[in-house]
Amino acid sequence: MNPFAYAGYQAWSDSMLPIRHAAALVEGALRVWTEIGATPQGRGLTAICELIELSGLTHTRPAFDIAEVNVDGKPMRVVEEVAARTAFCDLLHFRKDDVSVAQPRVLVIAPMSGHFATLLRGTVRTMLADHDVYITDWRNPRDVSLMHGRFGFDEYVHHLIDFIETIGPGTHLLAVCQPTVAALSAVALMAEDRHPAEPASMTLMAGPIDTRVNPTRVNELAKSKPIEWFERNLIGMVPFGFAGAMRRVYPGFVQLGAFMSMNLPRHLESFEEMHYQRAKGDPAQADAIRVFYEEYFATMDLTAEFYLETVDTIFQRHALPLKQLEVRGRKVDPSAIRRTALFTVEGERDDICAVGQTLAAQDLCDKLRPYLKAHHVQTGVGHYGVFNGKRWERQIYPRIRALIHDNEPSPAGVNARAQPLVPLQAIAPLARESTVVEEQAQAAQQGGDKQAIADPDDAHATE
Repeated sequence: MNPFAYAGYQAWSDSMLPIRHAAALVEGALRVWTEIGATPQGRGLTAICELIELSGLTHTRPAFDIAEVNVDGKPMRVVEEVAARTAFCDLLHFRKDDVSVAQPRVLVIAPMSGHFATLLRGTVRTMLADHDVYITDWRNPRDVSLMHGRFGFDEYVHHLIDFIETIGPGTHLLAVCQPTVAALSAVALMAEDRHPAEPASMTLMAGPIDTRVNPTRVNELAKSKPIEWFERNLIGMVPFGFAGAMRRVYPGFVQLGAFMSMNLPRHLESFEEMHYQRAKGDPAQADAIRVFYEEYFATMDLTAEFYLETVDTIFQRHALPLKQLEVRGRKVDPSAIRRTALFTVEGERDDICAVGQTLAAQDLCDKLRPYLKAHHVQTGVGHYGVFNGKRWERQIYPRIRALIHDNEPSPAGVNARAQPLVPLQAIAPLARESTVVEEQAQAAQQGGDKQAIADPDDAHATE
C-alpha cells in the first residue's frame, strides 16, 4: 500500500482550485459580456477557460437531472426518492407522480468501478417510459466512516439480495458490466433458497462473466501481476479531512488515469475538437463533448477489499465459470436458476468485455429452459454504446423491454398504454456503417449526437 499517493493527489487538486475557479469566473464574464465574448478572440479565450475549468476531477455524484418522462406521449413528473439506505449505497427510486400507471419494476445495478451511477443516466431515462425504475446509487467510500466496516464482494452481493427483497417479488434485474457477476451470484443464491422474491428476469450487459474468452487488454493487465502487486502499488489511504479518513481504497483518480492512458490520443482529439468548436462558435458540438467529460471526470473510489477481491476472483482465478466462487462460505451455483429469465447483451467492438465473455452466463445457467434464454450482439458499438446512445435506444432497449414484459409475473401490472411490444426475433438489425468516419459525419449532421462522442471512446467507460 502507498500511504502517501492519495494525500499527494489531494494536495495537488486543492492547489489547482483557485486557477480553475478563476477560469470559470472569466468564462462566465465573457458569456455575459457578449460585446467581447462573441468576437473570435473572445470565443477563443472562452474555449481556453473551459478547458482549464474542466481539467480537474470531482468526487461528488452529479445529479441525475431527470425531471419528467413521456409515458405514451404524456409528460409525467419524476421524483427521486430513497427506497432503502445503507452506509455504502442508496436504493434510489425514480417514482412517477401518476401512481395509477402500473409498470414492471426494474432494478438497474450500476457498477462500483470508479464512476458514479449517473454514468447510466441515459439508460435510466430510456427505461423510465415503460418501467418503474430503481438503481443502486453507490456512495464514494472516502465519504464512509471506518466505523461502518468493510465492503467487499460478499457485501455487494448481499446488498443486491436485500434490495431485491425491498422492491418485492417479480423484480427484473438489469446489470451493466462489472456487477453482472454479482447479479448472477445473487440470483443463484436466491434460487437455491427458493426465495419468494426471486427475480422474474435478469439482463446482463457487457459483463466479465468469463474473462478467459477473447481476453482484452484490461483482462490481460489484471492477470499480468500477482494480487500482492496490486495491493502494494494501487491501494491508497483516504487522507484526513474526509469522513472515510484512513480507509484503504483503490482511488478513482488512479483508475481514471489508467483508462485515459489507454486511449490518450482520442481524449486529446476530443479536447481539441471542443476547443475548436467553441472558438468557431458552434456551442452544440462543444457542449456535447463537455457534458460527456463532466460525467467522465466525476470519480469515486473503491474499497480496497472490493477491488482486490474482484481482481482475484473474477479476472485471475475465474472463480465463477470454474464453479469455485463462494459468497460468505456458500458456493455459487448458477445451475440452481430455473425460473429467472436470462438475457445477455454484448457489443461487437467492446474492448473492455469482449464478445463471448457475457454469453458464458448462458452455459452456466444450464438448468434454465431454452425459452427463458436470449442473447444479442449489437453490431457497431463498443462498451459504452451497449447502454447509451442511439443503438441502445433503437436496437437493444426494445429487446430488453420485450423480455421484461414477456416475463412479467402479473399481467395486470403491465402498463396497458405502453408502446406495442415487438418480439425479439422481429427486430431487424441496424445496418452497419462502413467506416467510423461515416458514422461521425452522420452524427454531426444530426446536431452533435452524444453517441458520436461516446462510441469512438468506448474504452473510456468504466468496467
